[in-house]
Amino acid sequence: MVLDTIFEPFQYQFMIRALIVCISVGVICPVFGAHVINREMGFMGDALSHAVLPGIVAAYVIGLNPLAGAVPMGIVVALLIGFIVKKANISHDTSIGILFTGLFALGLILLSVLGGTGLNLEHILLGQVLSTSTTDVYVTLVLSVFTLVLMILLHKQMVFVGFDYQGAVVAGLPAARINYLLLVLLSIVIVVTLQVVGIILVVAMLITPAAAASLITRRFSRVILVGVIFGVLAAVVGLYLSYQFNLPSGPSIALTSTAIFAFAFLKRWQTNRGAGDA
Repeated sequence: MVLDTIFEPFQYQFMIRALIVCISVGVICPVFGAHVINREMGFMGDALSHAVLPGIVAAYVIGLNPLAGAVPMGIVVALLIGFIVKKANISHDTSIGILFTGLFALGLILLSVLGGTGLNLEHILLGQVLSTSTTDVYVTLVLSVFTLVLMILLHKQMVFVGFDYQGAVVAGLPAARINYLLLVLLSIVIVVTLQVVGIILVVAMLITPAAAASLITRRFSRVILVGVIFGVLAAVVGLYLSYQFNLPSGPSIALTSTAIFAFAFLKRWQTNRGAGDA
C-alpha cells in the first residue's frame, strides 16, 4: 500500500515525462554549476536565462517549439556577452547587466504586443514541466547528453582554465575558446532548465546544488558528483511534492534545492563549531 501511494503519481504519462526531464536537469545543472561557481559566473547564468526570452516569444509566434528559438538565442547571447566583456572597457557584471536587462525587456515588450498569441508569461517565468510533450523529452535528452559528453571529454581542460587561466595559456591551451565553449554549453543547459523551473528560478538548479556540494567536499570532481546527487534529489522530490500538494512545480523544485543547501550549511556550521570547541 505504501509503495502504491508513493508511485501513484507516476502512473500518468505527463508525470513520467516530467520526471525524465527533471532528472536530466538535475544531472546537467550541477555539472555546469560547479564550473560557474568556480569562475564566479553566477550572474552570467541568471543573465542568460532572462536574455533568451525574445527567442522564446519569436519561436512561439511562428509556430515552433519554444526551444527552437531559445537555444540559438542563448548561444548568440552567450557569445555576445563573452565578446562585450572581452572588448568593452567596463566591468564584467556591468556588461552582463546591460545586455540581459535590455534583451529581457525586449522579450517582455514582444510578449505584450503579441499577447493574443496565448503564450503564458507565468509558464515562462516559473516553468511548465508538467506540460512537457514527448518532443520536449527527446529534445531535452539529446541536448543534455550532448552537453554532458562534451564536458566529460573536456573536463581536464575546463578545470585547468577555470583554476589557472594564465597557466592554461602558457601551457598552450586555447583558453579563450574554451571559455566561449563553456558559455555556449551553459546557454544550452539554461534553456533546457527553463521548462522545468522557468526564467526566474534557473539559478536554483544551476547554482544551489553545486553550492551545497561545495560545503560538504572541497575536491572539485566530488563537488560535481555530490552536486548531481543533490540536483536529482531536488528535482525528483520537488516534482513529487508539487503533485501531492497541488503546488507549482518550478517553485517546489527550487525550494527543495534551497532546503538541501540549508541542510548542508547547517551540517558545515555544526562541524566547524565542533572543531572550534575542540
